[in-house]
Amino acid sequence: MQDIVLFVEGVLKISNIILAIIAGLIAISLFAVPSKNAALKPWKAVIWMLLFFAVQEILGALRAFQVYESPYLTHIVPSIILVLLIRALILQQNLNLMKLK
Repeated sequence: MQDIVLFVEGVLKISNIILAIIAGLIAISLFAVPSKNAALKPWKAVIWMLLFFAVQEILGALRAFQVYESPYLTHIVPSIILVLLIRALILQQNLNLMKLK
């Protein structure tokens, strides 16, 4: 039974890495979109969030496979994601307030 649990855990870790790489590739492909339209400027922060999310997932997989572990990166990267989320929300709120005026 324990072998099955370890197998499923390994499969989930590998799929997590694959999904993080896909998220990173999607974020990289979206970098040109916000520059075309000023209303999409807050989405640039969301794209950066997606990139940092991919980094966080890869760091989590490295820690799970006991390849690399850093207690600082597990706190810094989510903090950067949170700051970018707050920035995107503020930019979107400012855009909405400008539309109302």
